[in-house]
Amino acid sequence: MNNAVVAVNDFFWSYFLIPLLIILAVYFTARSGIVQLRLLPEMFRVLGSAPGIAPDGRREISSFQAFSISAASRVGTGNIVGVSTAIILGGPGAVFWMWTMAAVLGAAAFVESTLAQLYKVRTSTGFRGGPAYYMEKGLGRRWMGVLFAVIITVTFSLVFNTVQANSIAAAVSTSVGALGGTPGLLLSAGIGLVLVGLTALVIFGGVRRIAQTAQALVPLMAVLYILIGLLVVALNLGELPRIIGDIFASAFGAREFVAGGVGTAIVQGMRRGMFSNEAGLGSAPNAGATASVSHPAKQGLVQTLGVYFDTWLVCSVTAFIVLVHDPQYGGGTGIQVTQGALEASLGEWAVHALTVILFLLAFTSVLGNYYYGETNLQFLDSTPQHMTYFRYAVLAAVFLGSVAPLTLVWSLADISMGVMATVNLLALAPLSGVAFRLLADYSRQLRNGLDPQFTLSKMPGLRNVECWGPASGPQPEDVLRGEGGAPPDPGVVAAERQRDGEEPAAGDRGDVEEPGATAADADGGTEDTDRPGGDDGPEEGNRNPGTER
Repeated sequence: MNNAVVAVNDFFWSYFLIPLLIILAVYFTARSGIVQLRLLPEMFRVLGSAPGIAPDGRREISSFQAFSISAASRVGTGNIVGVSTAIILGGPGAVFWMWTMAAVLGAAAFVESTLAQLYKVRTSTGFRGGPAYYMEKGLGRRWMGVLFAVIITVTFSLVFNTVQANSIAAAVSTSVGALGGTPGLLLSAGIGLVLVGLTALVIFGGVRRIAQTAQALVPLMAVLYILIGLLVVALNLGELPRIIGDIFASAFGAREFVAGGVGTAIVQGMRRGMFSNEAGLGSAPNAGATASVSHPAKQGLVQTLGVYFDTWLVCSVTAFIVLVHDPQYGGGTGIQVTQGALEASLGEWAVHALTVILFLLAFTSVLGNYYYGETNLQFLDSTPQHMTYFRYAVLAAVFLGSVAPLTLVWSLADISMGVMATVNLLALAPLSGVAFRLLADYSRQLRNGLDPQFTLSKMPGLRNVECWGPASGPQPEDVLRGEGGAPPDPGVVAAERQRDGEEPAAGDRGDVEEPGATAADADGGTEDTDRPGGDDGPEEGNRNPGTER
């Protein structure tokens, strides 16, 4: 049965989903004026934005914390096991196509996370949102949001968490065996119980505890892994020309390392690259929507940076570790190949170091995957009792993954993730014009030396926008970048000014002053004049007149 599922999966991804994703990503890249590269310095600047105060009186989730939640899900076994698997099956050329995929998909990551910010909703602790929310509020298609919410909840929070737990158990078992111990079911069950306990301590503490844990662990473990990778490279500097030559030669068919040649390299590289950085899948926007920022495009830029952090940095480290020792193509498992390459370079201690790093990275992935399910379950049903049942289901999945073989489950998860990505991409296509208008407003403020802010009064024709102030309210007061940061929640400020009876300011009116403007007007691109049938998004109507629910 698994062979049949794999065959269907390969056909679906190779001949439908990857072409669809590339077409839309290239379109987003062109329409945005290559935003994923053009505004790269700005991504680092906004990463340090300060959050606002939530209705419960505590700080909301910061831009960096939201970045950490999404990185927690991205940076895990996919960066270590997935990259090794791509190289084994697709040859060194798969690495080049992973890099290329990240460069192109950055635009898709920007669009989906910007939309998630625009259509987010307020909670007692801050915000939540994601594709299900912009499908319902932006497109007016709740059924589409329900379908997406069900798929991502099952795929990420349950199935993928069993896979993460399984990878942890396998890595720990390898280390125990190297130390002379006896791996087996009893050891796996013990690992599973430890994982369940650690996971429960965090997920029952809410999104703030998840964000704080991810913020602490992800950067630390990523830096340690990168340092180990750099040490491997430093000890094998003479191999670098060969490795780089193999990557490019295999990518374009000059040398064949595996059956299928360049075609296999392209498919494996693009597919594993998409699995790793998740751009366009619709998962990362769930984390991006939690951030408290002054403009929706800010978190779109930050989430784009996450794609590069994942693929260009962390995945590249794995690729060089594996390729230094010229692996056996077509055989072996990803984690065994990576551990073997590290042991050959640095000795047995590196195997155990990788186990610790993988344990913590995969653990944070469990937390990030859980949160994706939580925010989408709240979209479907926010009953506290049902949320408790869901948390117990996640804990059961983590334990099951530690002790059970999951080959068929992983193959089925690939298909369900592909369906999830298809639903998300079909929503991004008609809504992308809204993201480009927001980018135009953002770029215009940058050009004028301002720290960009957004309120709904700049684009009063947008409907069902809850968290960015009233449509008829005043414009935000300009803040020069050199004078400090803009208010993290300008929608609340606008609502308060309206209640105080202030008239709309005569400052930058965004789309009102320059109705045909897009990102192109500030930084080069194309004109954005389409309406909902094209790219400009929802028409005026059914606007939410306030800020809070």
